Amino acid sequence: MFRIMGCRRNRLLKTPLDEAQRAVVQRAVPYCRRLPPDHRQRFAGLVQVFLDGIDFEGCGGQEITDEVRLTVAGRAAVLLVGREGDIFSKLRTVLVYPSEYLAPGGEIMSDGTVFEGQDSRLGESWASGAVVLAWDEVLSGDMAPRGCLDVVYHEFAHQLDAENGPVDGAPFLPSPAARRRWAEVLGREYHHLEQQVEWGRPTFLDPYAATHPAEFFAVLTEYFFVRPVPLQHHHPELYEQLKACFGQDPVSLL
Repeated sequence: MFRIMGCRRNRLLKTPLDEAQRAVVQRAVPYCRRLPPDHRQRFAGLVQVFLDGIDFEGCGGQEITDEVRLTVAGRAAVLLVGREGDIFSKLRTVLVYPSEYLAPGGEIMSDGTVFEGQDSRLGESWASGAVVLAWDEVLSGDMAPRGCLDVVYHEFAHQLDAENGPVDGAPFLPSPAARRRWAEVLGREYHHLEQQVEWGRPTFLDPYAATHPAEFFAVLTEYFFVRPVPLQHHHPELYEQLKACFGQDPVSLL
């Protein structure tokens, strides 16, 4: 996993969190407290591998503390505990800003004119090997003003999506049958959400999920780990697909 190979990686995967690390992670990643014993051990090892293999950089005056590193590593590891193989293989760096930040952006008009400018952002994922996060957004969770349930889950879902090629809402799945079923269910549900948003109808899922299949998967990942019960109620087929994708059943852990 990441840039760590062989004996070193195996040793890290078997290394538990120390008392101080465990206290931070259990506070910052409530989901980990509900994991079954086998997943809990794997979770701790994945956090250790992440901390050892990924560089953190503070931007805009943000200090990189143990709390920052453990919070991000812990939430990223949640996505991994039920999956097999090496993932996040493209990731090299996590950039952390203290709050909302500006990034180069632009707008293409209907006549093709491009207006250059800057966009305010709370997080982003680069296929080239970086995740960018606003720390206050990480801390706010589902209290965030834009309705984001968890920006770490969201951006690291994009990293999963990038593992097998284009970021298109289709992470690696182990069999052709699983990939066909994923495309069928998510394609149908995405199209339906697009229609509901276009017609101005209320939706259970954040309308942002209708902007692109990749965003659909990332938003679904947030709901799956943060609001699994209502997700299962409103979108049972989506829930089943995510359960198979992540090898976890959050509803059963409540």
